Amino acid sequence: MDENSMISAAWDAEYKSGRYSNEPPVPFIADIFKAAVSYRIINGHGLYVGCGNGRNYLPLARQGLNLLGLDVSAVALQHLAKRAPEFRERLVHGDLNSLPSDKTFDLIIGIQVFQHGDRVTAHESLRKAQQKLNPGGLFCLRVNAVGTDLWPDHELIEDHPDGGFTIRYLSGPKSGLLIHFFSAEELSALFSDHFEQVLPLRLEQTKRTPPAPGQWSQWEAIWRKKAV
Repeated sequence: MDENSMISAAWDAEYKSGRYSNEPPVPFIADIFKAAVSYRIINGHGLYVGCGNGRNYLPLARQGLNLLGLDVSAVALQHLAKRAPEFRERLVHGDLNSLPSDKTFDLIIGIQVFQHGDRVTAHESLRKAQQKLNPGGLFCLRVNAVGTDLWPDHELIEDHPDGGFTIRYLSGPKSGLLIHFFSAEELSALFSDHFEQVLPLRLEQTKRTPPAPGQWSQWEAIWRKKAV
């Protein structure tokens, strides 16, 4: 089974088990909506990469954002369509390669999704999404951050002088998957060309629920693509 198939299977299993069923949206979505209003793209065409079962997608869509929901988990999309059948026609099963090559957007959202794979894979996914953003559009990102207390069992696959690294989980729901953790320097470099900051990079830390140990750190930021 290739990496993409493993990711799809892992998330299908997670959503079947009820992952995120009762969890509230992350506070970051308030910043996303505010930025969309401020930059007058609330009526533009948006893309939510990794929309899952809709815990973050639905609050934004119900406030008026025109969002296409994209996810590799068919189970997640089934749950989302059942929760909100009015958005069923806006949902697409697959990854960025599943969209027409010439399809572009005014808003792209990725919350805890662009961290799958090794460094090269994660960077390529981000750049592919950047290419689908129209000039003047907003890129809203939340990804794993270095400084996370790594858990459960894992092995280090690669690290980089800028601080970013990749692990493979050896147990737990992501067992066998490669997951990348970004440094601030790494992310800043990825958005250094053709982008300007709207919401500067910030670190959010969440304490895990015992008996899981430590905390999980994520970077959040919003960038605006400069006009050509």
